[in-house]
Amino acid sequence: MYIVETLSNLIHQTAFFNLDPRCYAMILVALVFLYLAIAKGFEPLLLVPIAFGMLLVNIYPDIMAPYGEDGAGGGLLYYFYKLDEWAILPSLIFMGVGAMTDFGPLIANPKSFLLGAAAQFGIFAAYFGAIFLGFNDKAAAAISIIGGADGPTSIFLAGKLGQTTLMGPIAVAAYSYMALVPIIQPPIMKLFTTEKERKIKMGQLRPVSKLEKILFPIVVTIVVSLILPTTAPLVGMLMLGNLFRESGVVRQLTDTASNALMYIVVIILGTSVGATTSAEAFLNWDTIKIVVLGLIAFAFGTAAGVLFGKLMCVLTKGKVNPLIGSAGVSAVPMAARVSQKVGAESDPTNFLLMHAMGPNVAGVIGTAVAAGTFMAVFGVF
Repeated sequence: MYIVETLSNLIHQTAFFNLDPRCYAMILVALVFLYLAIAKGFEPLLLVPIAFGMLLVNIYPDIMAPYGEDGAGGGLLYYFYKLDEWAILPSLIFMGVGAMTDFGPLIANPKSFLLGAAAQFGIFAAYFGAIFLGFNDKAAAAISIIGGADGPTSIFLAGKLGQTTLMGPIAVAAYSYMALVPIIQPPIMKLFTTEKERKIKMGQLRPVSKLEKILFPIVVTIVVSLILPTTAPLVGMLMLGNLFRESGVVRQLTDTASNALMYIVVIILGTSVGATTSAEAFLNWDTIKIVVLGLIAFAFGTAAGVLFGKLMCVLTKGKVNPLIGSAGVSAVPMAARVSQKVGAESDPTNFLLMHAMGPNVAGVIGTAVAAGTFMAVFGVF
């Protein structure tokens, strides 16, 4: 009798007897994400931890259980998630991106800032779209950042605006579209450009001095933070990482920020983001609206960057290839690589990568500025 009772207790402790039926749908989604990341190579650095966090929370929901008022400990990924909510992990990601990125193309061609700014049009299109679909103004602002294809900034702004209930769908949508940049962008780029425009070869960028590269992060931090102090956590960390890289005197810090620390943060952030996608929180109409809005916003941002690139092409009498405008979204360096790939399809001798890196880096700064603008508008610090 004792053995039967023990076995019965063990069986009823399994997830099969405790899961919401909707959890099985989310487990299937997690497995699809893992397949895309591992078998198809769709941004595995992001999708593997996100998908695995999604898998864990839908098998064992208590892994995201909050710290109880009675002193009961929270689940492991709850503590990871608090680092997202407090904007710690997104800021550290920006430091790693800064340490890994060469800002030289942007410094050599300051007009790239305009292309980066144009690509932010998708953010504001998503904002008004979210308002139209019934989200309140702060929720709409948090959702809109998906249009910049910037996962860390999406998480940062959602936390700052108190939209923690939407953080999971927003972050998953943002990171998913970042991973799908090579699929989503090329058709839009080809739609708005001609074969002749895609074949335009741009002149070699001027050499950028070491002094310029050192001064750039310092000047940008001062100017942007004075105008929009709320951007300091993101822009400041981005520029600090870049200063590590360019100063040449803190090689150990550069290596740590761009390698060990960066990947540790990606693991924690990715699994915690995935763990916010419990069936109860994720399978609802708001999530569907967010995913659709994100896609529309990303498409609008890509199109706006390309169209502004066409305008610059006309104004410079054919010296600017419009394809580099699509890199104005924040997905570094994926969007720049897509510009290179689409250009090379029209002319294999065309090399656009370094030219596209200018708008790409400008897009990162632009998305952070857009987030800071929303925070200033809503009086959030």
